Amino acid sequence: MATRVHWFLPTAGDGRDVVGFGAAARRRAATPQYLGQVAQAAEDLGFAGVLTPTGTWCEDAWLTTAGLVPVTNTLQFLVAFRPGFVSPTLAAQMAATFQRQSGGRLLLNIVTGGDAEEQHRFGDWLDHDERYDRTDEFLTVLRGAWGERPFDFTGRHYMVEGATVLERPDPIPTIYFGGASDAAQRVAARHVNVYLIWGETPTAAAEQIGKVAALAAEHGRSIRFGIRLHVIARDTSNAAWAEADRLLDAMDPALITAAQERLRQSESVGQQRMAALHGGSRDALEISPNLWAGYGLVRSGAGTALVGSHDEIADRIAEYHELGFDEFILSGQPHLEEAYWFGEGVIPRLRERGLVDQFSSRSVAAPA
Repeated sequence: MATRVHWFLPTAGDGRDVVGFGAAARRRAATPQYLGQVAQAAEDLGFAGVLTPTGTWCEDAWLTTAGLVPVTNTLQFLVAFRPGFVSPTLAAQMAATFQRQSGGRLLLNIVTGGDAEEQHRFGDWLDHDERYDRTDEFLTVLRGAWGERPFDFTGRHYMVEGATVLERPDPIPTIYFGGASDAAQRVAARHVNVYLIWGETPTAAAEQIGKVAALAAEHGRSIRFGIRLHVIARDTSNAAWAEADRLLDAMDPALITAAQERLRQSESVGQQRMAALHGGSRDALEISPNLWAGYGLVRSGAGTALVGSHDEIADRIAEYHELGFDEFILSGQPHLEEAYWFGEGVIPRLRERGLVDQFSSRSVAAPA
């Protein structure tokens, strides 16, 4: 099976540095014009879709991607949203509308949330495991509303009667989902099509795949696996690592300290795993061949990047694919330029190896 390679929409703004806050964080505003450039470049270069994040500091993913539908043709939009903030029946309706208006280009990324401060900002006071219990029910109702007949459900968090939509989405959106905790992985095993992890070493990533695949098998299901990584691809390995060094040099030690203190407050098990890769130290950041943990010094979420020549990056993607990863969600600073570095340098090499087909941005229907 060929891989599907996605890019990222920088809806919190873009820049030439990794630092996620401060003066360097928003050198380019997330205007419709700039995001349109990124989306069009991703489509032209052969990316299957683009992930749009969710949270306080970025533009709304639903509205932003809906605005980009008319300026693209085949690109899919992986819309991230938090299930506790809208009703599952409304989300089913929104998704069905999006599929009709876009010609079937919606993918859904369910983000349960691991930052209590962020959750409180939106009025959500459930604890970590309760949030995943709610996500479990949410996905049950969401899929039920897309069914052939009105759906009734009574649970701890939701009670619906006759949940349905005007017309079933075609195709049913592929559901992506991440979370490294036991509670998250149980939800993934029951409901999702693609389980996502943030970029870890091949050994650690293989362990995650094995655990979730086994849980899914207990429910008679098989799911696909995806990995979220930044990327620095250049014509030579030396040039790529020089760019990584430049990004590292721009990280003020005081900002690293402040960021690490903030990230330690996170309830996310995945965030804890990212922090363990570097321990807050600028030393020994290449934790596996061509896998650099520098992003995680100052940013939450995905904290690692593939760094190297185009051939080296293709080698690493092939290595992860052999472990069982079929979907790769990539990004880089700035997102427009880095899309071209990867799209012109690495995607052709992946095609030569049969790892990405020529029509990677065509819609793929998801199994139930």
